[in-house]
Amino acid sequence: MNKLIRLSKTGIEYADYAWNFASGCGNNINGKCKAGGFKCWAYSISQRFEGHYPNGFEPTIYPDALCSPLYLKKPSRILCAFMGDLFWDCPEFNPEGKIRAILPSQIASIMMSLKGWLFTTIRQCPQHTFIFLTKQPQNLAKFSPFPDNCWVGVTATDHHSFAVALNYLWDLKATTKYISFEPLLGQIPSTPRLFLASNANISWLIIGAQTKPTVFPKIEWVREIVEAADKA
Repeated sequence: MNKLIRLSKTGIEYADYAWNFASGCGNNINGKCKAGGFKCWAYSISQRFEGHYPNGFEPTIYPDALCSPLYLKKPSRILCAFMGDLFWDCPEFNPEGKIRAILPSQIASIMMSLKGWLFTTIRQCPQHTFIFLTKQPQNLAKFSPFPDNCWVGVTATDHHSFAVALNYLWDLKATTKYISFEPLLGQIPSTPRLFLASNANISWLIIGAQTKPTVFPKIEWVREIVEAADKA
Protein backbone atom coordinates (compact mmCIF):
# COMPACT_ATOMS: atom_id res chain seq x y z
CA MET A 1 0.00 0.00 0.00
CA ASN A 2 1.40 3.38 -1.01
CA LYS A 3 1.30 5.72 1.98
CA LEU A 4 3.17 8.54 0.22
CA ILE A 5 0.08 9.67 -1.69
CA ARG A 6 0.87 12.62 -3.99
CA LEU A 7 4.31 12.90 -2.38
CA SER A 8 6.93 12.35 -5.07
CA LYS A 9 10.66 12.91 -5.50
CA THR A 10 11.70 15.97 -7.45
CA GLY A 11 14.78 16.91 -9.43
CA ILE A 12 14.65 20.53 -8.24
CA GLU A 13 18.01 21.29 -6.66
CA TYR A 14 16.72 22.91 -3.47
CA ALA A 15 14.04 20.31 -2.66
CA ASP A 16 13.72 16.56 -2.22
CA TYR A 17 9.97 16.01 -2.63
CA ALA A 18 6.86 17.71 -4.00
CA TRP A 19 3.74 17.25 -1.87
CA ASN A 20 0.69 17.97 -4.00
CA PHE A 21 -2.13 17.70 -1.47
CA ALA A 22 -3.68 20.54 -3.49
CA SER A 23 -3.41 21.55 -7.13
CA GLY A 24 -4.71 24.24 -9.44
CA CYS A 25 -5.09 27.97 -9.07
CA GLY A 26 -7.96 30.43 -9.25
CA ASN A 27 -5.72 33.07 -10.82
CA ASN A 28 -5.13 31.21 -14.05
CA ILE A 29 -6.51 32.73 -17.25
CA ASN A 30 -6.28 30.56 -20.36
CA GLY A 31 -3.02 29.01 -19.24
CA LYS A 32 -1.42 32.28 -18.12
CA CYS A 33 -0.83 33.58 -14.62
CA LYS A 34 -2.99 36.59 -13.80
CA ALA A 35 -0.36 37.71 -11.30
CA GLY A 36 2.28 38.15 -14.01
CA GLY A 37 0.82 37.48 -17.43
CA PHE A 38 3.36 34.75 -18.20
CA LYS A 39 2.64 31.17 -19.21
CA CYS A 40 1.94 28.82 -16.29
CA TRP A 41 4.04 25.65 -16.51
CA ALA A 42 1.86 23.86 -13.93
CA TYR A 43 -1.23 24.46 -16.05
CA SER A 44 0.50 22.84 -19.03
CA ILE A 45 1.39 19.77 -16.96
CA SER A 46 -2.17 19.40 -15.68
CA GLN A 47 -3.39 19.34 -19.28
CA ARG A 48 -0.83 16.69 -20.29
CA PHE A 49 -1.57 14.38 -17.36
CA GLU A 50 -5.34 14.58 -17.13
CA GLY A 51 -5.63 11.29 -15.27
CA HIS A 52 -3.59 12.65 -12.37
CA TYR A 53 -5.51 15.95 -12.26
CA PRO A 54 -9.20 15.01 -12.64
CA ASN A 55 -10.36 18.62 -12.45
CA GLY A 56 -7.70 20.03 -14.74
CA PHE A 57 -6.30 23.22 -13.22
CA GLU A 58 -9.38 24.01 -11.16
CA PRO A 59 -8.41 24.45 -7.47
CA THR A 60 -8.63 20.97 -5.97
CA ILE A 61 -7.77 19.42 -2.59
CA TYR A 62 -6.86 15.75 -2.16
CA PRO A 63 -7.71 14.88 1.48
CA ASP A 64 -6.10 11.43 1.32
CA ALA A 65 -2.70 13.10 0.73
CA LEU A 66 -2.70 15.36 3.79
CA CYS A 67 -0.90 12.84 6.02
CA SER A 68 1.69 11.62 3.51
CA PRO A 69 4.78 13.30 5.07
CA LEU A 70 4.12 11.42 8.32
CA TYR A 71 5.36 8.26 6.59
CA LEU A 72 8.56 9.86 5.31
CA LYS A 73 11.17 9.42 8.03
CA LYS A 74 14.34 10.78 6.40
CA PRO A 75 14.67 14.57 6.95
CA SER A 76 13.66 16.19 3.66
CA ARG A 77 12.83 19.51 2.03
CA ILE A 78 9.26 19.30 0.76
CA LEU A 79 7.60 21.63 -1.76
CA CYS A 80 3.97 22.21 -0.77
CA ALA A 81 1.16 22.35 -3.37
CA PHE A 82 3.82 22.68 -6.07
CA MET A 83 1.24 22.11 -8.82
CA GLY A 84 -0.78 25.18 -7.95
CA ASP A 85 -1.05 28.21 -5.69
CA LEU A 86 -2.51 27.50 -2.26
CA PHE A 87 -3.01 31.21 -1.58
CA TRP A 88 -5.08 32.25 -4.59
CA ASP A 89 -7.64 35.05 -4.30
CA CYS A 90 -10.96 33.63 -3.14
CA PRO A 91 -13.88 34.79 -0.96
CA GLU A 92 -13.29 35.04 2.77
CA PHE A 93 -12.48 31.68 4.31
CA ASN A 94 -15.44 30.06 6.06
CA PRO A 95 -14.36 28.57 9.41
CA GLU A 96 -17.35 26.21 9.30
CA GLY A 97 -16.02 24.52 6.17
CA LYS A 98 -15.25 20.82 6.21
CA ILE A 99 -12.74 18.86 4.16
CA ARG A 100 -14.77 16.58 1.95
CA ALA A 101 -14.38 14.96 -1.44
CA ILE A 102 -12.94 16.90 -4.36
CA LEU A 103 -15.18 19.95 -4.76
CA PRO A 104 -13.28 22.69 -6.63
CA SER A 105 -16.18 25.13 -6.61
CA GLN A 106 -16.31 25.04 -2.80
CA ILE A 107 -12.61 25.36 -2.05
CA ALA A 108 -13.00 28.70 -0.25
CA SER A 109 -15.32 27.17 2.33
CA ILE A 110 -12.83 24.47 3.32
CA MET A 111 -9.61 26.48 3.49
CA MET A 112 -9.70 26.99 7.25
CA SER A 113 -10.13 23.26 7.82
CA LEU A 114 -7.31 22.66 5.34
CA LYS A 115 -5.02 24.95 7.32
CA GLY A 116 -5.73 22.98 10.49
CA TRP A 117 -5.05 19.61 8.87
CA LEU A 118 -2.00 20.91 7.02
CA PHE A 119 -0.31 22.55 10.00
CA THR A 120 -1.05 19.54 12.21
CA THR A 121 0.85 17.31 9.80
CA ILE A 122 3.70 19.81 9.49
CA ARG A 123 4.12 20.16 13.25
CA GLN A 124 4.21 16.38 13.61
CA CYS A 125 7.14 16.26 11.16
CA PRO A 126 9.81 18.52 12.74
CA GLN A 127 12.52 16.65 10.83
CA HIS A 128 11.21 18.02 7.52
CA THR A 129 11.32 21.51 6.00
CA PHE A 130 8.11 22.52 4.19
CA ILE A 131 8.51 25.06 1.38
CA PHE A 132 5.60 27.30 0.35
CA LEU A 133 5.56 29.68 -2.64
CA THR A 134 2.85 32.04 -3.88
CA LYS A 135 2.16 34.74 -6.42
CA GLN A 136 -0.65 36.04 -4.19
CA PRO A 137 1.18 37.38 -1.09
CA GLN A 138 -1.82 39.42 0.04
CA ASN A 139 -3.37 36.17 1.30
CA LEU A 140 -0.41 34.83 3.27
CA ALA A 141 -1.60 36.52 6.47
CA LYS A 142 -4.64 34.23 6.52
CA PHE A 143 -2.29 31.30 7.19
CA SER A 144 0.07 33.21 9.51
CA PRO A 145 1.77 32.33 11.80
CA PHE A 146 3.47 29.46 10.01
CA PRO A 147 5.08 26.55 11.89
CA ASP A 148 8.81 26.98 12.55
CA ASN A 149 9.80 24.32 10.00
CA CYS A 150 8.24 26.23 7.09
CA TRP A 151 9.93 28.37 4.46
CA VAL A 152 7.51 30.89 2.97
CA GLY A 153 8.24 32.66 -0.31
CA VAL A 154 6.74 35.04 -2.84
CA THR A 155 7.37 35.13 -6.60
CA ALA A 156 8.61 38.47 -7.98
CA THR A 157 9.11 38.87 -11.73
CA ASP A 158 9.80 42.61 -11.97
CA HIS A 159 10.26 45.79 -9.93
CA HIS A 160 6.60 46.22 -9.02
CA SER A 161 6.00 42.64 -7.87
CA PHE A 162 9.26 42.73 -5.89
CA ALA A 163 8.10 45.79 -3.94
CA VAL A 164 4.74 44.13 -3.32
CA ALA A 165 6.43 40.93 -2.13
CA LEU A 166 8.59 42.80 0.37
CA ASN A 167 5.57 44.69 1.67
CA TYR A 168 3.66 41.51 2.53
CA LEU A 169 6.69 39.59 3.80
CA TRP A 170 7.62 42.42 6.15
CA ASP A 171 5.18 41.49 8.92
CA LEU A 172 4.58 37.85 8.00
CA LYS A 173 5.17 35.50 10.92
CA ALA A 174 7.47 32.85 9.47
CA THR A 175 10.91 31.71 10.60
CA THR A 176 12.35 31.65 7.06
CA LYS A 177 11.14 33.99 4.30
CA TYR A 178 12.38 34.12 0.72
CA ILE A 179 11.78 35.61 -2.72
CA SER A 180 11.74 33.67 -5.98
CA PHE A 181 12.79 35.74 -9.01
CA GLU A 182 11.65 32.96 -11.31
CA PRO A 183 10.94 33.92 -13.97
CA LEU A 184 12.88 37.18 -13.77
CA LEU A 185 11.33 39.22 -16.58
CA GLY A 186 12.61 42.72 -15.92
CA GLN A 187 15.23 44.82 -14.18
CA ILE A 188 14.71 45.76 -10.55
CA PRO A 189 16.46 49.16 -10.46
CA SER A 190 15.88 49.96 -6.79
CA THR A 191 16.95 46.57 -5.48
CA PRO A 192 19.59 47.75 -2.96
CA ARG A 193 17.35 50.43 -1.48
CA LEU A 194 14.37 48.11 -1.22
CA PHE A 195 16.36 45.33 0.44
CA LEU A 196 17.83 47.70 3.00
CA ALA A 197 14.59 49.54 3.69
CA SER A 198 12.25 46.57 3.92
CA ASN A 199 13.53 44.98 7.13
CA ALA A 200 11.64 41.89 5.94
CA ASN A 201 14.39 39.49 7.06
CA ILE A 202 14.69 37.76 3.70
CA SER A 203 16.85 34.65 4.15
CA TRP A 204 16.99 33.20 0.66
CA LEU A 205 16.66 34.10 -3.03
CA ILE A 206 15.94 32.04 -6.14
CA ILE A 207 16.71 33.46 -9.60
CA GLY A 208 15.70 31.71 -12.80
CA ALA A 209 14.45 31.97 -16.37
CA GLN A 210 11.04 31.56 -17.92
CA THR A 211 10.56 28.19 -19.63
CA LYS A 212 8.49 27.15 -22.65
CA PRO A 213 9.05 29.63 -24.20
CA THR A 214 12.47 30.15 -22.68
CA VAL A 215 13.26 33.74 -21.78
CA PHE A 216 16.58 34.27 -20.01
CA PRO A 217 17.04 37.31 -17.73
CA LYS A 218 19.86 39.69 -18.57
CA ILE A 219 23.03 38.96 -16.64
CA GLU A 220 23.17 42.53 -15.30
CA TRP A 221 19.71 42.10 -13.74
CA VAL A 222 20.93 39.00 -11.93
CA ARG A 223 24.17 40.67 -10.84
CA GLU A 224 22.31 43.65 -9.34
CA ILE A 225 20.10 41.38 -7.24
CA VAL A 226 22.98 39.23 -6.01
CA GLU A 227 25.13 42.24 -5.08
CA ALA A 228 22.24 43.92 -3.28
CA ALA A 229 21.47 40.75 -1.33
CA ASP A 230 25.12 40.39 -0.30
CA LYS A 231 25.07 43.93 1.10
CA ALA A 232 21.70 43.66 2.86
